[in-house]
Amino acid sequence: MTKTTCFDVFEQCALAVQAGELIESVSAKDKEFHFQNWFQKRLQQLSIHFEGSGRNTYPDFCLVEYTEGYEIKGLAWPGRERDYDSNSQVPAGFHNGRQIFYMFGRYPADLSQFAYQESGKRQYPVVDLVMCHGDFLNADHNYVHKNKSVKGFGTYGDIMIRDRKMYVAPTPFALTEGTTGLITLILPESMESDPRYQEVGRLTRIEADALVVGYTFDLRTNELKAEHVPNPSAGTKHRFVAYRLVNQTSKPVSMLNREPIIEESPGADEE
Repeated sequence: MTKTTCFDVFEQCALAVQAGELIESVSAKDKEFHFQNWFQKRLQQLSIHFEGSGRNTYPDFCLVEYTEGYEIKGLAWPGRERDYDSNSQVPAGFHNGRQIFYMFGRYPADLSQFAYQESGKRQYPVVDLVMCHGDFLNADHNYVHKNKSVKGFGTYGDIMIRDRKMYVAPTPFALTEGTTGLITLILPESMESDPRYQEVGRLTRIEADALVVGYTFDLRTNELKAEHVPNPSAGTKHRFVAYRLVNQTSKPVSMLNREPIIEESPGADEE
């Protein structure tokens, strides 16, 4: 495969956590850019050029010299950590010609124990993190996200209904055992390993028997129905390897024996 930055980037993140490099709040209300900014510093330390991140962009960081991108998800812990909302793109390992990696970092939910700095911002640690290839979350590379709309709704027929899709996907913390409190990298088995890393687990995800190919919503009953078709690749196994740096713990990582519970959430992105 084409040379990748993921081993270098993960190493920088692991070293930063071990060195106590703290997340710094952007503001008291911000729930998105604090962890993105922490990650951005790791790219800058590697002198990796990237296109700047912003709201409603995907992925958060598009690299310049490499056809790769990084999507960053900050999760408060304890809190909602088994799944996350994505209102821009369905998770995938490739997007617009780029290989996509996801960085999930958890930080303390109760920030009141961390004092404000002279800048008026709080600083707090990364509790644990998992960097994974997007295929670990979803291996479909063909689906294209689009928001559509219909007109003619309402008493006078001049109201538009916008179909703005939000996807709720499980996090690696919900899919695996042996990642809590640690720093772990998960990549497809096909990617060549790096001598700085040790293997700590073999993970397999199996394609479902059926695929959702559409849905209908009844405005009279508020009932949402999914349309399923048999998955022609049902039972196909997608194999992944969990890594850590050789100087990290070798605690094994494995798949959970049960399927993760996806809870409905009316909120916006958990970032």
